[in-house]
Amino acid sequence: MTTEILLLFIILGIVIVLFALEVFPVDKIAFFIMVSLLVTNLISPEEAISGFSSPATITVLALMIMAIGLETNGVIDWLANGLRKLRGLPVYLMVPAFMLIAGGISAFINTTAVVIVFIKIINELSVRYDIPASKLLLPISFAGIIGGSCTLMGTSTNLIVNAVAIDRGVERFSFFEFTWYGVIFMAITIVVVSLMIKFLPNKKPSHYTDVYDLDEFITKIIIQEDSGFIGKNIGDTFFQNNPDVEVLRLKREGKIKDKPGNNTSIREADEFLLRCNLENLMKLKGTKGISVIKDRKITQNNVEKDTELDENVQVVELLILPNSPLVGKRLKNVGSYELYGAIPLAIRKRRNLMNPRRRIFDKNRSQIELRVGDRLLVEATESVMMELQKIENVTILQEHRNIKVSNLKKRYLSLFILLLVIVLSAFGIFPILKSALIGCFLMIYFKCIDLGKIYSRVNWQIIFLLAGMIPLGVAMSNTGADQWLSIQLLELFTERTNTVVIGLLFLVTMILSGFISNNATAIIIAPIAITIALALKMDPKPFILAVLFAANFSFFTPVGYQTNTIIYGMGIYRFRHFFIVGGAVSLILWIVGSMLLAGSI
Repeated sequence: MTTEILLLFIILGIVIVLFALEVFPVDKIAFFIMVSLLVTNLISPEEAISGFSSPATITVLALMIMAIGLETNGVIDWLANGLRKLRGLPVYLMVPAFMLIAGGISAFINTTAVVIVFIKIINELSVRYDIPASKLLLPISFAGIIGGSCTLMGTSTNLIVNAVAIDRGVERFSFFEFTWYGVIFMAITIVVVSLMIKFLPNKKPSHYTDVYDLDEFITKIIIQEDSGFIGKNIGDTFFQNNPDVEVLRLKREGKIKDKPGNNTSIREADEFLLRCNLENLMKLKGTKGISVIKDRKITQNNVEKDTELDENVQVVELLILPNSPLVGKRLKNVGSYELYGAIPLAIRKRRNLMNPRRRIFDKNRSQIELRVGDRLLVEATESVMMELQKIENVTILQEHRNIKVSNLKKRYLSLFILLLVIVLSAFGIFPILKSALIGCFLMIYFKCIDLGKIYSRVNWQIIFLLAGMIPLGVAMSNTGADQWLSIQLLELFTERTNTVVIGLLFLVTMILSGFISNNATAIIIAPIAITIALALKMDPKPFILAVLFAANFSFFTPVGYQTNTIIYGMGIYRFRHFFIVGGAVSLILWIVGSMLLAGSI
């Protein structure tokens, strides 16, 4: 072992400890890798930054941008919308159905984005229909991970392994080359998890979970004489068909009715108190014949016009503090004087957990009063924003910029672009990088997503992680560390069967990925796997696939994969749930995967 190899192993050991203990964010660790390799002269300055121009890094960035466009235009939510129809199924049938849908979508769309949408849907079903979310959240995380391993674009790990293989002279993987392995692994995972849901907690949904839903506001709408809703029943409008809109109260001719039924006919001048998210609030505001809060107009050059969101108007949340002049005022009566010209749209109530419904409105009143801790949603121009800061005991809490309601045209266009990328890559017309860049360009050109949203929503930590880890693979090649490790491992693999060789490689990779990033694991192990295969004079692809799948199968800990970490952070599961259920899945997939891949040599 040379001094360079020893230095590299010391740096590698430090990196593994930092990843496992989560001492620093992954982007800081990535910079540490680049700088430490550069300072020790294990790589050149050009090689230190080579990760930023790596095809794998750029492809992941392009696919992230596409995923943001798909999520923004409601494609992911639309694809998963059928899950709400499964609410009547028993849990033991609901779990495999949810997993199959989540895994199928994750094969083509960013796994984290898919799982986040599913979390929202599951929480909604949990609150509305008394379904234990704890039986579904961990399974859909596992399904998302497995689904991502089914295609070349399913996860960044697959792209990294493919890039390493190409750099080492191995033929690139086609889009669906290893999909049939992934389908088998998916079927096994669904069966095993469905049989083991009894080991998951059985927590009932909290009746005040929605208190902490950051998307929910309370607003009042008035039906105008030209509304297309007049004469229709509530159940026939998007009030009732939309799970993100809830009718709380109806006021008609001075009479108040809580929770009006679906068969209630809508009349002119009806006043509805609604709970909805921000997107639906904007949709209501733009609907002809509906007035939000009250019919507000802005006069400019003595000409009245309806206010609309444009580039100069933004939506802002104001937090009502003690002794604020707005405390005790009714939402309808908060005027331009109190808000310096800002227009109130809705309110997010700070409800009492002991009696949450009472905090929304008083029994005999149809108006909502502002109280300490409430958040008032208003429209304001840039000039008004400066004035809002002058209101005593009112704080600007959050600005919602670029609020847009997804429309069907852009939804279908976004889906078409995704399918185009899949076709271009799957049929070998273009490499995955070229296809992804074309898709990214089309998303931006047809305004399915704007650049401002891209900059703010891309997960730059992943990009910097990839850019920082790729030089580590370069350093392993420069120092000969991959060759040295391969020689040591070859002694262990001598006169072993193919199943044992693949099995050991699979096991080491899977254990390592349970404690550090799956991307980092792939970058470290993939070059070693290729070197071992070439030394044994075997086809390297089964070895590469062993690393690809094993690096993705981070089931037995909550820190190996980002979706597991998100689920774990919700406070529903303990480490043992991942270890028991995920451990069983990992063990079975290790055995089956080793046999399948060894049989293909």
